[in-house]
Amino acid sequence: MAKLVGYLRVSGNGQVKDGYGLETQKEDIEHWAKANGHKVLSWFEDAGISGTKELAERPGLTEAIDAILPPPSASGIVVARLDRLARSLTVQEAILATVWAGGATVYSADTGEVPQDDPDDPMRTFVRQVIGGIAQLDRALLNKRLKAGREAKKASGGRASGRPPYGWRSVGKGELMPVPEEQEALKLMVSMRAKGSTLPEICAVLTQAGYLTKSGGEWFPTTVKNLLDAHGKTASA
Repeated sequence: MAKLVGYLRVSGNGQVKDGYGLETQKEDIEHWAKANGHKVLSWFEDAGISGTKELAERPGLTEAIDAILPPPSASGIVVARLDRLARSLTVQEAILATVWAGGATVYSADTGEVPQDDPDDPMRTFVRQVIGGIAQLDRALLNKRLKAGREAKKASGGRASGRPPYGWRSVGKGELMPVPEEQEALKLMVSMRAKGSTLPEICAVLTQAGYLTKSGGEWFPTTVKNLLDAHGKTASA
């Protein structure tokens, strides 16, 4: 049995773009771990961070790798799919090299262990890098489609910014209406943070009070942080 840490990631509108949100990723990893006799000791996540970002720009992934490098409490890291680790081939290879250099292992719930390079088996590296290249291409094509859609919507007089922010819902072209429960949750976050509460403490209170995320799922510290950051920018505008 391997003791692992789980890593989850969605980009800015990841749950809308590909329907593979944090909760779904976690469920897939948990099912895989149970089926293969592994144990996930802790969870780390980056919500609202692109898979093209370098390791230094991803606090959740940095913490996950810190947890598996010597002296380790876990021997490896598991993601739901390899594209959750990275959607840039160069970033993927740099992250894998960092983990492997520390003597740890990388697993993907859909394919199992990600094997390290072997000079006697060059196809191993080739196949992994082809998969990484496909994820990178998919990301680029998706961004192209989204940009074209925003431009077309803007040209027709609609709201071009995509999904309405937390606390609001769309009502017609370019119009937003407040969502009372989400507005209450935002106020609670701001109040607790101002009083010195930690992000995990805020998550616990939100969950206990019955407030839901935009997708109706579980609260994560980075999710709360992103909402607080966005609220701060709006308030200071």
